[in-house]
Amino acid sequence: MADSGNPSFSEMVRTFARVGALSFGGPAGQIALMHKEIVEDRGWVDEDAYLRALNLCHLLPGPEAQQLATWIGWRLHGVRGGLAAGLLFVIPGAAIILALSILYGYAADLSWFEALFLGVKAAVLAIVVQALIRIGRRALNSGFKRALAACAFVALFLFALPFPLVVLGAGVLGTLVASIRPDWLGVKPAAPDAAPVIGQGRSSIAATLRAVIGWAVIWAAPMILIFVLLGPDHVLWRIGSFFSQLAVVTFGGAYAVLAYMAQEAVQSHGWLTAREMADGLGLAETTPGPLIMVTQFVGYLAAFRAPEPFSPLIAGAIGAAVTTWVTFAPCFMWIFALAPWMDRIERIRPLQAGLAAITAAVVGVIANLTAWFAIQILFARVDALRAGPLHLSVPDAASLDWRVALLALTAALLLFRLHRGVLTTLLVCAIGGLLLGQI
Repeated sequence: MADSGNPSFSEMVRTFARVGALSFGGPAGQIALMHKEIVEDRGWVDEDAYLRALNLCHLLPGPEAQQLATWIGWRLHGVRGGLAAGLLFVIPGAAIILALSILYGYAADLSWFEALFLGVKAAVLAIVVQALIRIGRRALNSGFKRALAACAFVALFLFALPFPLVVLGAGVLGTLVASIRPDWLGVKPAAPDAAPVIGQGRSSIAATLRAVIGWAVIWAAPMILIFVLLGPDHVLWRIGSFFSQLAVVTFGGAYAVLAYMAQEAVQSHGWLTAREMADGLGLAETTPGPLIMVTQFVGYLAAFRAPEPFSPLIAGAIGAAVTTWVTFAPCFMWIFALAPWMDRIERIRPLQAGLAAITAAVVGVIANLTAWFAIQILFARVDALRAGPLHLSVPDAASLDWRVALLALTAALLLFRLHRGVLTTLLVCAIGGLLLGQI
């Protein structure tokens, strides 16, 4: 039975504390949970408004489920409501990931811990394949979109082109194609009575500018402090800079940006290994909150392993905090600045086309992540070869870890044939890893 009227602030806080603690299952599960709690059970937001807000959040960089939670809070209780809802969506998962990162940092060299994550890595591979299939079925509904996805995969996997270039290039191509063949991207013409995009009013423009400037300052504050106290060569500055850049190119959901983040964190920065990256993704899959919270795991390990002038624990905690700050502060900026313009933004046809093209390219990005994870997890030795513009990762067939392969097949059976959930799959594979790790 839906509640009538708007909730009190304390009632809204209690509801989002519950949502934050139970938001397992990735963006799809989190969005469904909020729909049930906010739209179906309580009636605080109507169906149409909820879907329009979800469309806006898909247009923005960053985790769409967390931004949707922020928008609901803003809709119900203004800025303080948006802050409360957005923070409560993130804090439970962030606290759990930090605790697990600390445990991982100190226990990663123990044999039983390594065996446990042998199964976790294998399960993560099957989970990423499942995400690729699910997203591909939904997104690739035309020949042009399938071609975009294939081109994005080739550009990343064979030519190692930068992730932002591939995604933004797809968006530009989509806006151009939409003017000639909008049916290739499924773009619908705007309604004849659509409101103009610009000119909502001076006060709204001023409020938008205040939100952008204010949150830009909040976003940059810890980075300024790190620059002044530790300098631009410190690992905390590099962590903050990298994840700040990541925050503005995270279109297409967490799995899309994970490919770019994982390869940069492993290959360019050397903060952790590919197998440790898979471990972090496994931790994020089993905890509430946005999947992109795996960035906190990366930030913790990067600072934990180069702690000066702090202790490893303190440095790791600061690295995790900086990563979380620069990842999620922009999300509040996007929502508080753009939510009042939501109806008008949705009617910008070139923007719709660009987003449709980006969504198609994201499938290729996730395919690249899948292939990269599979090679790094299944094989102990992988050679990096260059032949002209090609950048190839060639695994040594003799280094195949049969235990990981067996556990990955088990995870695939659980997910695809037996239709078990992510948590069950991770638990079974973790136990299998402990048993096989003794061999």
